[in-house]
Amino acid sequence: MKISLKLVACFFTISALGLSTVMAQQENPIEGKWDMVIQKDGEELPSWLEIKHSGVKTLVGYFVYANGSARPISEIEHNNDTFSFTIPPQWEDADTDLQFDGKINGETLEGTLVYTDGKTYDWAATRAPKLAYTENPKWGKPIQLFNGKNVEGWKPSGEKNQWMVEDGVLKSPESGSNLISEQEFEDFKLHVEFKVPEGSNSGIYLRGRYEVQITDDYGSDPSNVLFGGVYGFLTPNEMAANPASDWQTYDITLVGRRVTIVANGKTIINQQNIPGITGGAIDSKEGEPGAFMIQGDHGPISFRKFVVTPRVSK
Repeated sequence: MKISLKLVACFFTISALGLSTVMAQQENPIEGKWDMVIQKDGEELPSWLEIKHSGVKTLVGYFVYANGSARPISEIEHNNDTFSFTIPPQWEDADTDLQFDGKINGETLEGTLVYTDGKTYDWAATRAPKLAYTENPKWGKPIQLFNGKNVEGWKPSGEKNQWMVEDGVLKSPESGSNLISEQEFEDFKLHVEFKVPEGSNSGIYLRGRYEVQITDDYGSDPSNVLFGGVYGFLTPNEMAANPASDWQTYDITLVGRRVTIVANGKTIINQQNIPGITGGAIDSKEGEPGAFMIQGDHGPISFRKFVVTPRVSK
């Protein structure tokens, strides 16, 4: 029986493609999403790391530091259970790359970071939880987290407390401390009414870990670092910001990792998964309930409504 050379070539091509696919799908134990804590000068800095395949052999990823947005990692060098990578500075006041070295130890990663100041800091990371989604959630009673009279139920994150209540409006007239709710929540619906002055920059951290941007971006193209974006991760499908002089609204639903954001009556992010914590998070303990945090360290911001409806189990 004569076999066509074209048929033989086709067979080996298909076999090679199949083998490549299998090889690409063989996951290295260091792959995944990791909730990280960096020990730096007596502080625990919440951070986040993702390691994943690009093709057959190359590992790439994303890293979120204690500030800034998710930074791409172009290549992660790895050898069995050890790995290393470098990334350029983002908001750091230096030209030196950040150098990471790590290893896997059971279900955790651990290693060192040589920061832009040349100092070496330890870090450790645990696998980020999946945060299951609840179909057809049941909602409890709305909770007025801002009572319109004072900042009861909230606490500043630093020594400078610039927050005040004037004529029923919660205001941060200048940069200072962030404001953190005393109550913590798991899954919820949130309704807020706010005004962001011209050129200002603020945000709301959901569970204290995922920042939804509040910025003066009327007329801009949508971006994951502008109005309505989940900072560095999720981009709105349109720019729904009103002019800075207007009161504006967010209606945000967060169940598990899945978030829906309605800005000024327009659904701009619909049922999207938040990959991990964003820069500036209170902590990286994604499996736990968390507080709300209003960003007050970037610029002025005002709120007149902050209403939370928690999901209930029964």
